[in-house]
Amino acid sequence: MKKEYKISLLPGDGTGPEVVAEAVKVLEKSSSKYNIVFKFSDNDLGGERFLKTNELVTKKDIDELQNSDAILLGAIGHPDVKPGILEQGILLKLRKEFDQYINLRPVVLYPGIETPLSGKSPEDINFTVVRENTEGLYAGAGGYIHYGTKQEVATQESINTYYAIHRCIKYAFDYATKFNRKKVTLCAKTNVLTFAHDLWERIFYDVAKDYPNIETDYGHVDAVCMWMVKNPEWFDVIVTDNMFGDIITDLGAMIQGGMGIAAGGNINPNGISMFEPIGGSAPKYTNKNVINPLACIAAAGMMASELGEENYANDIESAIIATAQKLNSLSAGKMGMSTTEVGDTVLNHLLNI
Repeated sequence: MKKEYKISLLPGDGTGPEVVAEAVKVLEKSSSKYNIVFKFSDNDLGGERFLKTNELVTKKDIDELQNSDAILLGAIGHPDVKPGILEQGILLKLRKEFDQYINLRPVVLYPGIETPLSGKSPEDINFTVVRENTEGLYAGAGGYIHYGTKQEVATQESINTYYAIHRCIKYAFDYATKFNRKKVTLCAKTNVLTFAHDLWERIFYDVAKDYPNIETDYGHVDAVCMWMVKNPEWFDVIVTDNMFGDIITDLGAMIQGGMGIAAGGNINPNGISMFEPIGGSAPKYTNKNVINPLACIAAAGMMASELGEENYANDIESAIIATAQKLNSLSAGKMGMSTTEVGDTVLNHLLNI
């Protein structure tokens, strides 16, 4: 009997629907090979709906998404909507609503992909960033006084709780154990953020006592950025807070070849997780059939892994690697293939593994 998974699709804005369509095509036409059936449902959350209805996430949306096993997201971001409205009102809302407390970002340089780091190879760039995904500066705490005047004061507070930090760090050590990683590095800023990141450091070394076979390391965020460029081979798993994780994962995308290959997951290990390419909506490429869908297909592979389909996930990754080596570039419009041709190539490799 085939396993059935209910997947909610959030194609979103810009090129999001195009890359989601390619990921869905790959899954729909290959899943029977792995004794799987995907049942897809669409949701129109995004900028276009907001402009028409002024709605962000409604109770109906939550009820629909709650009925799924996972969520596959294309992109959220519309040029006609003020920055922050969709991000706060949709992305952060969903992460908090479904308690997706881990943002998981593999940083892997695939064979045949060019990195801007001189002399570095796939053996050197292969680590994962585990980012706390619900608190920190993204918790939404803060406000204005004397808004719009020359006396205006704006505050943005970083919220850090023992509960959230502990479960994030424990996830990082469990991830290292599961995937045979040797070291977990805490990325923080204890010399300046002396309260919040002192708490992070204390919890980090306390949790580490339960994992005697895993090496530990610490780096200030600025030093971690430097070493990601100079010696990325030093890292296996990096665990960090929400803001620093947001920054260093974009740097990670660049050293692994660009946004066209970078995928991430918003993980609730015991609930509904949401997977996405991290490159954004890229509105200038919308409906031109030139955007790179590999990151979204990779996000679908991460989704398969989180659902427990490891063999399927590994084969999707192998098909992505084979396809990437045939492209002239990972950048939109420079690939030497159209968006749909890239999806077809991944599918063909996957079916022939």
